Amino acid sequence: MGTHVVDNPDESRFEIFDGGERAGFVEYHRFRDEIAFLHTEIDPRFGGRGLGGTLARSVLDEARKGELKVLPFCPFIRGWLRKHPEYTDLVPEVQHARFGL
Repeated sequence: MGTHVVDNPDESRFEIFDGGERAGFVEYHRFRDEIAFLHTEIDPRFGGRGLGGTLARSVLDEARKGELKVLPFCPFIRGWLRKHPEYTDLVPEVQHARFGL
């Protein structure tokens, strides 16, 4: 089964599954060509396995694939972006200062 991420548009969130169990999610809001990431949560039972990073990379890759501008309101996603500058181009340049990028 492994680890995989799916979009659950009815709940406005991406969900990460590990071994068939939902381990966490990222809530989002989409509007036109933007996606705002609002909140990330990993179930404590799955902590320490790097699933948060896997989830962040996956949702940002999906944003890139969909040519969406990213607004990282979620502190976890924002922190992940700071550690992975190769993804900061997804955030509009005029928003970099707002998000500390």
